[in-house]
Amino acid sequence: MATKKEMTYEQAISRLEEIVSILEKNEVSLDEALELFEEGTRLTSFCADKLKNAKAKITEINKE
Repeated sequence: MATKKEMTYEQAISRLEEIVSILEKNEVSLDEALELFEEGTRLTSFCADKLKNAKAKITEINKE
């Protein structure tokens, strides 16, 4: 059984930009806007974790 490939940081940023663009147009229903906002919140958290892990890795490499 194949596992789902994890989204990359770049893919998450791209999707966030898409969500912001959709929301800025103000052409979606309230329910859809809430769903997009929730997705954006999850993506933001994902990106923050990726950056935190990258920073920790760089810090570790610099210690060596």
